[in-house]
Order: sequence, then structure tokens, then C-alpha cells
Amino acid sequence: MKSVLQPEGWPRPRGYANGVSAQGRQVFVAGMVGWNAASEFDSDDLVDQVRQALANVKAVLAEAGARPEHMVRMTWYVVDRADYLARGRDIGAAYREVMGQHYDVAMSAVEVSALMEARAKVEIEVTAVVPQAL
Repeated sequence: MKSVLQPEGWPRPRGYANGVSAQGRQVFVAGMVGWNAASEFDSDDLVDQVRQALANVKAVLAEAGARPEHMVRMTWYVVDRADYLARGRDIGAAYREVMGQHYDVAMSAVEVSALMEARAKVEIEVTAVVPQAL
């Protein structure tokens, strides 16, 4: 079970939650970059890499029997804050395409000077909580 934590009087954030409370089996997904299953980048475009990184997250979640709606925490590391902000609509569309309408996730985004993979524009970490069977 998962509940959004929304303090009274605070404006509802757009595209994420201020906090999430959940009970169940925890799943931790390492930072996923935007390369394919062969560890090769098909594109140097930020939105393409976001789409692929999210697909990679979804694949790892599936290995644990988890789905996007089980995500409770995401951390995004981006190498270009301006590009990330300018491409917000496209990034949102890529998110919805891969993850659906699951925005009840506590999210953080951080600009970093570089990622370990030189071509990577984004890296995404996820924590999910799979509810216990009733």
C-alpha cells in the first residue's frame, strides 16, 4: 500500500509527490543511464536517453515483480540543467510513454558535472515498494 504525503495548505506539486509512505517488499534500482541492453548508446539526445533510462528502470523493476506504480522514490542526475528544463514537455511525454500516469513518486533532480559513462546525459535511480499479498 502506498500513500502520498501532502501537507495541508501546500500546493500540489506537478509531476511528482512531496513524499510517499509505503509498506511492502523494497526494490532498489541502481542508476540507469540511457543505453540499450548491449550497453550502447543509440542517441546523444537527452529525451531519447531519458526514454531509454526509464525503459531500463522498468525492466529491472519487472525482474523483481514490480511495476511503475510501485515506485516511491526517484533521483535524476542530469549533466545539463538548462537542457533538462528546456525539454520538460518532451521529458514528461517520454515519462508517460514508458511509465504511464504514475506521478505519486517522491522525486529529486540534481545537475552533476559528469556521469561515469561519458555519453550519458541522465542517470535515474529508483526505489520501489511492492505491496505484500493480502
